[in-house]
Amino acid sequence: MKTSYYFSNRIREPGLNLVAVSNTFPRHLPWLKDALAYKKLCPGWSLVKEYKRHNISWQNYVEIYQEDILDKLDPEKVYNDLREDAVILCWEKPGMLCHRRLIADWLYDRLRIRVNEL
Repeated sequence: MKTSYYFSNRIREPGLNLVAVSNTFPRHLPWLKDALAYKKLCPGWSLVKEYKRHNISWQNYVEIYQEDILDKLDPEKVYNDLREDAVILCWEKPGMLCHRRLIADWLYDRLRIRVNEL
């Protein structure tokens, strides 16, 4: 399992198990036409808006995302749903604060599965 972002050149090769974990994704991109949208890991729109508008800090975002999303999911079920070869995708470039890294950390903390950037 890996993470990446929608415009990475590395996700353009055919046959990858691409999994979108954002509320929207650029479906018009040919390499994303068969991507799975895994809504259970998507942050709520209100949370995204509050963070983007600088109404909450990144730490607040992390706490809310953990409580509202991750704490309510079974990590083994999520891992099995996505499969070992999944590439978890969202909008942010590597190095940016991003919930896909929270997912990766959660999978490591709960299952000891390392999820690195592609």
